[in-house]
Amino acid sequence: MIDVRPGADRYEGGDPAAGITTRHAFSFGAFYDPDNLRFGPVLACNEETLAPGAGFDEHPHSHTEIVTWVIEGELTHQDSTGEKSVVRPGDVQRLSAGSGARHAERNDGAGRLRFVQMWLAPLAAGGEPSYGVVRGITDAAPYEVPEAGAVLHVRRPGAGERVAVPAADRVYLHVVRGDVRLDGAELGPGDSVRITAERDLEVVAGSPGELLIWEFPDPEEAA
Repeated sequence: MIDVRPGADRYEGGDPAAGITTRHAFSFGAFYDPDNLRFGPVLACNEETLAPGAGFDEHPHSHTEIVTWVIEGELTHQDSTGEKSVVRPGDVQRLSAGSGARHAERNDGAGRLRFVQMWLAPLAAGGEPSYGVVRGITDAAPYEVPEAGAVLHVRRPGAGERVAVPAADRVYLHVVRGDVRLDGAELGPGDSVRITAERDLEVVAGSPGELLIWEFPDPEEAA
């Protein structure tokens, strides 16, 4: 099954008066939709835009793998594991909240900050919190999140190039930039696709693009 979710259908959130604009792909906070709670381990896929000086004050998380991809600008991160870092486009950041962690995220730069943040449910609850950043991830290097039984592929196809969709039981695809086509569907920035039990799929880029593609194991194995 191929379930296309247009970016225009995302829930609008955040606090625009404070310089924070959020667009939620899944049920989130006040935007409750019992039919859109998760896809496999994916609990959230939020598109965030922060104005200079804006940010999220320190707040808690638990039993969640939080993966962040910066599109534009610089994200300043600080958490209760003692880590403080600046995350830039091309970096993958992950906070494994474990049994409990707190973090703060801000735009300390002079320009706007845009990033995609994805929350995954771990295979087992609890554990010690941890934090890490991979700098300058390449298309050839998948990013593994074994705690959630997940693998992230970053793809940056040129115009006319084809990208094979992983042959996994579940795949979640998010278009960061560019115009692409998948099985006859035209997709643009902010659009996403939830793929279940499909094989031999390809994405064709109509313009230079950037894709985040998650692959997940059999749902029974991830339960």
